[in-house]
Amino acid sequence: MKKKHLQLIYLITLFYQGFLYGTENTFSPIRLSTSINKVQPMTGIAFWASNNKALEALGDTVQLEFSYLTYSDVIETKGHYKWEVIDNLLNDIASRKHQAILRFHYTYPGKVKISVPAYIFNDEDYARTSATVENKKTFVPDWSFKELETFTTQFFANFAARYDGDPRLAMIQVGFGSYAEYHLYNGPRVLGKTFPTKKFQTSFFKTMNDKFDTTQWSVSIDAANSDYGPFSSKAEHANLNFGLFDDSMMHKTHSVTEDEYNLSSWKFFGIERYRKRMMGGEFSYYSDYDQKSVLTYPDGAWGRSFESFVDQFHLSYIIGNDQFRHQAPGRIREASMSMGYKFHVNSFEASNEQSRISISNIGVAPLYYDANPAVNGVRSNLSLKGLLPNQTIEFLIDSGGDTPSFAIESDYLVEGQVIGFSAD
Repeated sequence: MKKKHLQLIYLITLFYQGFLYGTENTFSPIRLSTSINKVQPMTGIAFWASNNKALEALGDTVQLEFSYLTYSDVIETKGHYKWEVIDNLLNDIASRKHQAILRFHYTYPGKVKISVPAYIFNDEDYARTSATVENKKTFVPDWSFKELETFTTQFFANFAARYDGDPRLAMIQVGFGSYAEYHLYNGPRVLGKTFPTKKFQTSFFKTMNDKFDTTQWSVSIDAANSDYGPFSSKAEHANLNFGLFDDSMMHKTHSVTEDEYNLSSWKFFGIERYRKRMMGGEFSYYSDYDQKSVLTYPDGAWGRSFESFVDQFHLSYIIGNDQFRHQAPGRIREASMSMGYKFHVNSFEASNEQSRISISNIGVAPLYYDANPAVNGVRSNLSLKGLLPNQTIEFLIDSGGDTPSFAIESDYLVEGQVIGFSAD
């Protein structure tokens, strides 16, 4: 009995050791050696979709293209949308292996083209008005006409139903006033007439918040201005999931003092919004010097480098359509690569059946869309979405082998885009 008992213990011990240390469960380090040498999807300096010269010359240095649209581009008769206008634009941008940032507007200083739907403009109760904005004759919508409020809200509800989560669309920017940037500089600002009421704006943002589950959307920091915006306190916007864009980044006094307009507006909404919502903007057009100098390295415009602004505001992108005229492609690429997320693989181990991987974000902002580490094409159930700068996450993936392949995969990329990573 004693001998049989010892044999049983021996067999159990062998089984236990085999379970723990058997070939199929022994993890061995897998060598990875690579670097991030391209601008990452959904980050970088964005150029206008119509800037063919820059887009052709810069290639994959550009990952984002920006385009304005008017509402009348897409709809004329009530309830009938010409979605093909948007689809054609998105397809054109995607054909260059880029993603789109879209912004719809009613008012663009110097443009008198009717931007409200024809069925609204032709209604006998609609006041057909123009005004002088920035010393230019400009079309300004009649916000006393209630159907305009109804249409604008319904437009984005319908837009979300069709495009929310569309990988061709990196984000949309929304707002009112000139360029949809929440101002009417040198123009007639009358709430409820030339600018929407704060009550309507509040309702509009709640609809945006409810309808967009996946696609990022953002609002100008000028909405912090209580003359225009509906937010009288920080609490009123805290639970709304919009990001921010600043259309005058890096002008002379942008962040010199805490009370400066731009910086105080960022702080009103909270720079920490970057943890969940995409931050960006556009280089300042306050002066020709601004445009020519914003990417000068290391001093930038007015004594501060662009990279210092990227770090301070956790920027993922910035619109810089004129930079191809002022900077060499190499500098545009370098500046673009300073923005957004960057993933570093700290360790990669594999057994016959599984892989263990440690990944950190060494960038300045998270990735705002789902992306999953994958071994041999098998994706982790965990996503890299939302991984903050300097944070690390561990993955266990049910695929391994002696020479496993590794990639970061996402359904929110267009054909030809790749999320890179560094490892050594």
